Amino acid sequence: MAESKAASGGKKAAPGGKKAAPGGKKAFRALVIGRVQGIGFRYSAIHEARRLGVNGTVANLPDGNVEVVAEGDADRLARFVSWLRRGPPGAHVRDLQIQWTPFTGRYADFEVEF
Repeated sequence: MAESKAASGGKKAAPGGKKAAPGGKKAFRALVIGRVQGIGFRYSAIHEARRLGVNGTVANLPDGNVEVVAEGDADRLARFVSWLRRGPPGAHVRDLQIQWTPFTGRYADFEVEF
């Protein structure tokens, strides 16, 4: 979706008239589906997210999949999504479902959530 300029002040606004997140920051919640548990996926995701400067959490789900919540600069998130599509050696990602969400600034690091 394209951003539009707000009527007042000429600042960019996100769809729906909301102001864009500071500095083009974005966020998403992802479901990583496949053989992604028991192969170091969470700790590899932490390493990759920190390398990219992305904040958030990663957690194993009871159904064998992994959930990722991430926030950061749009270009860094795009690179993290690319990594999530393949995962670390030993992973077999069958599907990656991403839901883009508003940036909150809630996370100061990237960690495992238990």
